[in-house]
Amino acid sequence: MKRCTRCLYDESLPNITFDENGVCNYCHIHDQLNHEYPTGEEGMKKLRAIADQIRKDGRGKQYDVVVGVSGGADSSYMIYLAKELGLRPLAVHFDNTWNSTVATENIHDVLKKLDVDLWTYVVDNKEYDDIYRSFLKAGVPDTEAPTDIGLAAVLNMACEKFGVKYIFEGHSFRTEGVAPLGWIYMDGKYIQSVQKQYGTMPLKTYPNMLMPNFIKWTAVLGLKKIRPLYYIDYVKKDAMALLTREFGWEWYGGHHLENRFTAFWHTYYIPQRYGSDMRLLGYAALVRSGQITRDQGLEMLSQPRQFDPELFEMVKKRLGFSDEEFEQLMKQEKRTYRDFKTYKKTFERMRPFWWLMYKLNRVPKSFYLKFCFPDPQSNKPTIPGQR
Repeated sequence: MKRCTRCLYDESLPNITFDENGVCNYCHIHDQLNHEYPTGEEGMKKLRAIADQIRKDGRGKQYDVVVGVSGGADSSYMIYLAKELGLRPLAVHFDNTWNSTVATENIHDVLKKLDVDLWTYVVDNKEYDDIYRSFLKAGVPDTEAPTDIGLAAVLNMACEKFGVKYIFEGHSFRTEGVAPLGWIYMDGKYIQSVQKQYGTMPLKTYPNMLMPNFIKWTAVLGLKKIRPLYYIDYVKKDAMALLTREFGWEWYGGHHLENRFTAFWHTYYIPQRYGSDMRLLGYAALVRSGQITRDQGLEMLSQPRQFDPELFEMVKKRLGFSDEEFEQLMKQEKRTYRDFKTYKKTFERMRPFWWLMYKLNRVPKSFYLKFCFPDPQSNKPTIPGQR
């Protein structure tokens, strides 16, 4: 199988192309972002200027920036960084009722030491379990889309509630990469469509992000999404060491594993059903950014992905699937977001608008690149590991 000569991506990834030197298009996207968001002295200068503007716009308010927290390394470091920049952050947590104990303790320990207030939105656990069941029954890989959309909606809701204009997002393309379209898709209409077809409960407490609210938060209220890690030399292992030393923060075993269902999705569901390894995204990003070598990345990928059998049993039991029912779910036809109603074509038609929103920091560039252009493989399978 052809593999990028620079990073770890291979031709099994949807929409991948290679230049004359064998370098993939995702490496070129990384380079574009690297140019647009420099680090070092220039990056810190830009980040401090952003912080100065945030403080100015936040005068007279209780908080001047909202930061989503999960108990993970990136979001915990974001709170620390916000305080270091002299800001008054409000920590916001979307509780989908699947938190691990370690994640909950991490949130408490970091916020208490930094004296940061927490606003939590808790969805009804039975309703959320029903959403997870719906996505599993739908046969799509995007089972974690409701959590990502729910968190995004809650961050915007917190801004509207407390009169805040800025959101800090803890993503770093240098350590996480950008997930290809076809591996992960999400939007509010997609979630609504899947739940309507397969769910047994209406969406009453789930904070969905339908288009009217999306437009209101981005264009009318003008809420800005800032990714501070884009501007700094962020080395995750160093950040984790700092968090452990200063706040008693604990490691939970892997990227995105602070949530129990997310851990199940990463370590069992995606690898077993689609033969795909989501570690590839982060390892490839670390290779591109020079934090590990390509050979080191390939060696790390060769190590078997571990999963917790007890977690697997807990997920089945909580969601009410028998062994036979779950086995059927794992063997059913593989489907994609294209089999449901979504905003994808709407995003494409509105591309000039979303380009403007990206330039104004109302949506991240990754949203614009992934969702606002036609999919070259729209008539081909885009399931991970499937050509």
